[in-house]
Amino acid sequence: MAALRTFGPVLGRRLVAVTPKPVFALLQPQRGHRLTPSDDELYQKTTIRHLEKESPDIMFVEGYTSRGFTISGNKIVGPCAVLPRAILQWNVGTHADITAESLALFRLLEPRLEILVLGTGEKVQRLDPAVLKLMRQCGIAVEVQDTPNACATFNFLTSERRLAAAGLIPPPATTGA
Repeated sequence: MAALRTFGPVLGRRLVAVTPKPVFALLQPQRGHRLTPSDDELYQKTTIRHLEKESPDIMFVEGYTSRGFTISGNKIVGPCAVLPRAILQWNVGTHADITAESLALFRLLEPRLEILVLGTGEKVQRLDPAVLKLMRQCGIAVEVQDTPNACATFNFLTSERRLAAAGLIPPPATTGA
């Protein structure tokens, strides 16, 4: 302290004694502002306005089993084609049955689909590249996934109001130990 009193006037500055800070204090973030709400923010009411009600004609896959699907409250047995405003039985048994003919329904829809999500069962299966190329030439993107992920993808696309359809094959029953 004596050195501070001696050299302070000579340097023309006021010197302050600096005490070393503990190490843990150096690691903590230092903020120069408060992060708490101000008084007027504490007492204001929050209001929520419902801008758009869910449309009753939008299809959502609510669940699936080895026997079929629950779509917007309807139980569907076996493979199905989920269209923007309809659910149809789809005449395929396995991924090997997905051909240009079995996808003709999706190509004929108006307005044209943006994306077709295909659920191939328990796991992702390769489809004939010529079939996928035909769908791309018609302006329809095709996403091939296992059925659980295809259901989630279809629901997401539908919630975004995209023109999407799904061709879903139920996954086989799993036997537990």
